Amino acid sequence: MGDGLRSIRIATHDDSVLASARAAIESSSLRDDALAGWSVAQVENWRELIEAPPAPGDLVIVDAWMRTTGPDDRNVYEVLRQLSGRTRCRTFLLVDQNNAEAQSIARFCGATGSLSRPISASKLTSLLGLNGGPRPTLPTQDRGTAREDQLPEALLETLITGAAFSSTEPPQRQSRDDALLKAVIDPVTGLFNFSFLSYKLDEEFKRARRFHAPLACAMLGFESQASDDVLRELAAIFLDASRDTDVLGRFDENSFLFLLPNTGPDGAEIMARRVADSADERRLLDLVGDRIDIAIGIGNYPSPDIDQREDLYGAAREAFLEAREAGGGIVVSAL
Repeated sequence: MGDGLRSIRIATHDDSVLASARAAIESSSLRDDALAGWSVAQVENWRELIEAPPAPGDLVIVDAWMRTTGPDDRNVYEVLRQLSGRTRCRTFLLVDQNNAEAQSIARFCGATGSLSRPISASKLTSLLGLNGGPRPTLPTQDRGTAREDQLPEALLETLITGAAFSSTEPPQRQSRDDALLKAVIDPVTGLFNFSFLSYKLDEEFKRARRFHAPLACAMLGFESQASDDVLRELAAIFLDASRDTDVLGRFDENSFLFLLPNTGPDGAEIMARRVADSADERRLLDLVGDRIDIAIGIGNYPSPDIDQREDLYGAAREAFLEAREAGGGIVVSAL
């Protein structure tokens, strides 16, 4: 290990990454430049960084291809969530070259920034001059035995390879936001996709539990099939009835899930009523020409019978199924 004062800790299983970093340090030491006196230390398991935190001012580089196994199995996103706010040093993601999305996604995941392969003296020197600013400490309360939900695999792949870019359009012609959106958005409705909904349900429930805030979960849908145009019209209704802080997503072919932070039962029912009334006024039709009857089920936290996110989702789904069985309308869970 390094001396703890001027150490670059690299979480990787790739020997070539370590070799290039050590060669960069060695060449700089001969020139007596900014990297002189620094050492490189390998981190084989991310928990080493938690149990023996780097000294303030150290540098941490996490290889985006690194994946732990066993009880501590985590992808790189989960590792960054664990490290964010718990180490007083700069943390960078090592990604493939020409990944135009790496910087924005790395910071979204809690890192200071990104670093592209191969590691060189000039790149390390540049990192020493960067400061992404302090990040908030993550909650350390007991999170139970359930695994934290993972960010969608498409977004993780974008972080590593920049693969969200179209193969026919040069990366420089696309905005960073476009590539991020492709990984988390349903292409038909423009709402969040199922993978990102799962992640947000986990995140919003933990936030509500930590801060003792209300959280409503509403499931909405219908029995028949609808065209893409009708689905987009429904999405427009949802967005018009929602707030900026609400999370709206497509759950499956004909159902949707809403997460309403800081919203109690009354507020959730008011929002659901606005949606139902707007859909009814537009007389939306399914693929066979029958009128679409919207069913909405609502679950609410806090509740004595809701201890985890699955309970909240289950309450909303049971209420939704009850409403759909009744031919439409709104049902608020009794849980």
